[in-house]
Amino acid sequence: MLSLILAKKIFSLFIIMLMSMTLVRMKIVKASDSKIMSILLLYLFFPCVILESFQIDFTPEIQHGMLLSTGAAVVVQALLLAMGTFLKNTLHLNAVEQCSVIYSNAGNLIIPLVVAVLGPEWVIYSSSFLAVQLVLFWTHMKSTMARETHIDLKAVFKNANMIAILIGLVLLFTGLRFPAPVNDALHSLGLVIGPSAMIIAGMLLGDMSWEKIKSYKRVPLVAFLRLLIMPLVVLLFLKYSGIAGFSPQGETILLITLLATATPSATTCVSMASLFDNQPEYASVINVVTATLCTVTMPLIVWLYQL
Repeated sequence: MLSLILAKKIFSLFIIMLMSMTLVRMKIVKASDSKIMSILLLYLFFPCVILESFQIDFTPEIQHGMLLSTGAAVVVQALLLAMGTFLKNTLHLNAVEQCSVIYSNAGNLIIPLVVAVLGPEWVIYSSSFLAVQLVLFWTHMKSTMARETHIDLKAVFKNANMIAILIGLVLLFTGLRFPAPVNDALHSLGLVIGPSAMIIAGMLLGDMSWEKIKSYKRVPLVAFLRLLIMPLVVLLFLKYSGIAGFSPQGETILLITLLATATPSATTCVSMASLFDNQPEYASVINVVTATLCTVTMPLIVWLYQL
């Protein structure tokens, strides 16, 4: 049942992406216009949803759930890194392919999907995965894309979403609450993140020719690894390791971790590739193709998890 709800939600987001793509194809807007919305999404919408998710009572149940989601996020990310290194050496993946396989687009998709499928009260458990992934974005991914060994930890904690998580934790532990008007504003902005993310994806897709997409011969391989192989390995670990028993709501919390793993390749891969001039167009093609195919693969992964 949950996989069907997820499929409907992803398909509705996909329709929004098609609408946005059509606007670009009709020359009404430009793909470059998506940059403004990307900034709003990263620096305003996501932090608002994260902050709102921490406005709850810190009960023993929440405490156990947070510990479970954080522990699962650390183990899963370590597993993905190990698999990515193995696949890099085995299949001779380049930097863009390796990062696209390891890192999912959890930041853009997991929050709107969790809100739509499970409810806003569950977003707090997705924050654990996002926090761990943000650290790796600005350490492992950055050094891989930039072909460097130096790691800038300051960049990790200057990220808007990481700041929102840290503030949220302080509010959670102290029991402080925002006034009602502030909470209403946070909630209202949070409602637009799903459509906004898909509008951006559609604008990027609308500016690409199918001939260009087809010219990258290894995209199907990367998509297969990102959308099926990596999530299936994580699924086996989450489902049969027994760690779900650590929390009364363990199965649902681990489902959130699985959803975060099963999303398309991270849009941060595109940003990093562009920043360091490391095949940004190739990274964009991988991102768009996996975003399209996930409408089928994500419900499949959830269905297998629920068997």
